[in-house]
Amino acid sequence: MKKMKRSGRLVDMTHFLLQHPHQLISLSYFADRYTSAKSSISEDLGIVKEMFESQSIGSLLTIPGANGGVKYVPTVAPEEGEEIIYNLCRKLEDPERLLPGGYLYMMDILGYPRLMNEIGRLYAAVFADQKIDAVMTVATKGIPLAYAVGSYLDVPVSIVRRDHRVTEGSMVSINYVSGSSKRIQTMSLARRSLPEGANVLIVDDFMKAGGTALGMMDLLKEFRANVVGIGVLVEAEDVEERLVTDYVSITRLAQVNEKQKEIKVVPGNCLDKIKEVVKA
Repeated sequence: MKKMKRSGRLVDMTHFLLQHPHQLISLSYFADRYTSAKSSISEDLGIVKEMFESQSIGSLLTIPGANGGVKYVPTVAPEEGEEIIYNLCRKLEDPERLLPGGYLYMMDILGYPRLMNEIGRLYAAVFADQKIDAVMTVATKGIPLAYAVGSYLDVPVSIVRRDHRVTEGSMVSINYVSGSSKRIQTMSLARRSLPEGANVLIVDDFMKAGGTALGMMDLLKEFRANVVGIGVLVEAEDVEERLVTDYVSITRLAQVNEKQKEIKVVPGNCLDKIKEVVKA
């Protein structure tokens, strides 16, 4: 790349960092990329860091030493997080979403890339300080959310399935009990999709009693993997027994009245988690 003016370097550098979250980028890389001295690169990064932090885009961490460099860590200001979450609550409260049995239609939300990216950044902010090697979800509705989270954490996604696929090679399968229906079901994960001992973040689109999440936790034991956390887009509130208690929810389904076609959705505990991260 030919030598740039500072204004050009700042634009390109900002774009590059936003596209490579949680990756350690050496000063030498930027110096070669822009044909500039490391001292100039350091000054540029200082400007980008100030802008990122003032606009709550994220933190720019500097790692000293020969193998050091800079790393962009996405964050979310509590005010922005609140706006994202309340906007989602309003979308979910549309009475046209109500399905028989008190379920909500959410495929349009899960299929909206920009909204999923916003939710992905929320989770990336909550778990920014955790060592995460992979994001896990169960097919199929949790996949868009998992990829959004994985993108901001810069980690691969492992997809749990309820059927065997020849194209995925050998599988590890377990039986688990659904928390809501109490039925015994099967879930499987390809052996090659997750290294032994990995630190895993579980995400899903909806959680009632938590049977599916607990099943994924049991499945991870077969890989000797560690569960770093659990994130759900929507949690049901009227549950007699929750099989999983430690999780981060974006929204909570507080009330569903099928007869009057009324839906009440409130923020989950994610906003409180973001505020804790900011204070820390």
